[in-house]
Amino acid sequence: MSSDGSAPRRATSHRTTKETDIRVEWALDGTGQGVIETGIRFLDHMLELLAKHGFFDLTVQAKGDLDIDEHHTVEDVGIVMGQVLQQALGTKAGIKRFGFASVPLDETLAQVTVDLSGRPFLVYHVVLPARRIKSFDLGLFEDFFQAFVTHGGLTLHINLLYGRNPHHIMEAIFKALAKALDQATMPEERLAGTVLSTKGML
Repeated sequence: MSSDGSAPRRATSHRTTKETDIRVEWALDGTGQGVIETGIRFLDHMLELLAKHGFFDLTVQAKGDLDIDEHHTVEDVGIVMGQVLQQALGTKAGIKRFGFASVPLDETLAQVTVDLSGRPFLVYHVVLPARRIKSFDLGLFEDFFQAFVTHGGLTLHINLLYGRNPHHIMEAIFKALAKALDQATMPEERLAGTVLSTKGML
């Protein structure tokens, strides 16, 4: 049920362009089940982490023009995930709204802060020691997060405090995002179905 008891907190969206064909289903009150098939194995791995550590049930099926490059697919997955998150949240009545997580992975420490504010804004302070894992350009994740916040209507601050291994860095970021989103989307009983804003809406 939603935080105000009105409907299930889940949504589905299907977006097709000349470059990509993407379907996303997201249940906020899940068990951590991720069914991810984007054609980009490292992206799949990161989204599986998001589902597992956020206790979300997340399905992402994407086909893109990977023969050209991976940019369109990565960015468009971010677009559809943002749209689906916003739909699943509905009016955002009764949710905590804010979330924060600090996650270590061996030598790496990443911090993510979320505000489901309705105001898209990304702060991305991540300096990578290497840009690629195999052939995948890790720099594309900034485009993913920008698309996600723009279409999801959230403020997202991602800060890498330190780290040496690029795989550890991205994994810590996605785990921290999962925990912060889980916290922000949680129902807050004291709100009694109202919105956590002096404006009366988010």
